[in-house]
Amino acid sequence: MESDGRRCRSLHYGALKVADKVRKESAGAALEAVHSLICELLREFSPNALAVESIFSALNVKTALRLAEVRGVVLLAAAQHGVEVHSYAPRLIKASVAGYGHADKRQLQLMVRSMLGMAEIPEPSDAADALAVALCHLQNVQFRARFAVPMQVTGRARAMPAATPGALRATASATSIRTVRVQVSRHAPISS
Repeated sequence: MESDGRRCRSLHYGALKVADKVRKESAGAALEAVHSLICELLREFSPNALAVESIFSALNVKTALRLAEVRGVVLLAAAQHGVEVHSYAPRLIKASVAGYGHADKRQLQLMVRSMLGMAEIPEPSDAADALAVALCHLQNVQFRARFAVPMQVTGRARAMPAATPGALRATASATSIRTVRVQVSRHAPISS
């Protein structure tokens, strides 16, 4: 996502669907596919930050474990590439983008489309969720820079670095072993 501090524009987004055949081979095969995609995107876009959706605590245990596995793979890929990780709660993301922490998928998709000036609603909804995570992160970065609030990075407070043209932000949000949302964003001036 590219931003000049007032407007944002999506550069790339998508969703990974791991084939049932691959998932049935072994849990490791699906996680390897996720790791490969994340590493490929990190190499291609060279981001300096990765934002992920935190695990929703009301999920059943089996779903929470799958989410944790995928999230671990995403965090591993970020660590291997020296990329900062920022985590946002689902309600914070929804409140930040839709103005309501309990917004449904459709409301979130419509607001993402509106905020990014997209002609069509981003599909699948997992991709729209990833765009929402990216928007939430950029809003957080802008807020913290404006008010000199330190950033929280993987549990540690760090001083907010100055935004420089071309500084990249990448967002990946894991939803399950089957689907991983990936959003790459750039925090830099938009040239028309």
